[in-house]
Amino acid sequence: MNSRDITIWIDERWYDALSKHLKDETLEEHLENVLDEMCNQLPRQEYERISQEIWQEEQAREARRRFAVFHVTEHGKSVYFLAEENLEMLQIAVKLRSYTRKSPECSPMWFLGMFSHGERITPEQFNTYVQERLDNTCRVVGAYDIDLDKGTFAALHIIDGWQQFRVQDITTAAYYAMKTGAASWEERWRVFLNRLDGKQLTAETEAQFLHGQRELCAEDICFLDEIVQNEHLLEFYMEVSFDADAVFGTQVCTAENDDYLNIYANYDLERGGVCDTLDVYLVRGNGSDQDRKYRLSKEEQALLLPKMEEYCQQQFGCGLDELRRQYLSEQDSGQQSPQM
Repeated sequence: MNSRDITIWIDERWYDALSKHLKDETLEEHLENVLDEMCNQLPRQEYERISQEIWQEEQAREARRRFAVFHVTEHGKSVYFLAEENLEMLQIAVKLRSYTRKSPECSPMWFLGMFSHGERITPEQFNTYVQERLDNTCRVVGAYDIDLDKGTFAALHIIDGWQQFRVQDITTAAYYAMKTGAASWEERWRVFLNRLDGKQLTAETEAQFLHGQRELCAEDICFLDEIVQNEHLLEFYMEVSFDADAVFGTQVCTAENDDYLNIYANYDLERGGVCDTLDVYLVRGNGSDQDRKYRLSKEEQALLLPKMEEYCQQQFGCGLDELRRQYLSEQDSGQQSPQM
């Protein structure tokens, strides 16, 4: 649409005087109303022709728009926004990885700050755009519900609806998809989706999370045996010398059965932090076992980190930062990291 800027210069004294005599509007608003009245006084046929042309241009411009919509929860607050970019799930995952890996000094305070064309919208607008995404109008290229406090990432699929993953799995998949510099975009997508295969969160997977009456405390955390590297994770075997039933809601601290737990805490060498879950294996007295998980709070992760650092020093003579530096160096050079 072609527009023309009209500039009017007026002495500031005239401007102040006119503004004082206007009621409930500024001088600029008054002049806009005068222009509207002048347009309405044009011959009816000419007015309708121009109005129709402007409407058609606006409709065509709207149809050409491509944007993604977001509902993001972080720091206990929710924000809805629109990003005027043709963004797909892999691109969002890359931005999320960059956002979560940067130091507070370098990263924006909110995830919204990762988008140069981010615009706040209302929850009602978000829901309207979600429906438009499902209708596949091509204008809404993606809808995302990201809870950084809980560590979950949900993307809306046109056919399958909302699909939810852990933020950690999403950012890890993005790392593997983007680490090969010469790969095509199609190849990156293949790697990304392969890494997410089987990691979608469902009501069944959520039911596998254990929870008890209290959180872990520093005295509960003690490691045994050697540290094992499993791809990008360092696995620490935890000694169960505390009231596991109180923490996990199990029934192993009793003479009524022979059940016991094998517990592993993990450190992510890619993002440089304690993973947000414990792997808990419930071994029954009859020999059967069940894989479970325990979701760690930020406070529990903070308690685990120095314990892991100390145990690494005992096992390898170096800390987590050095092990991570070695891992990233080997990944950059295309080498396979040796098992520890």
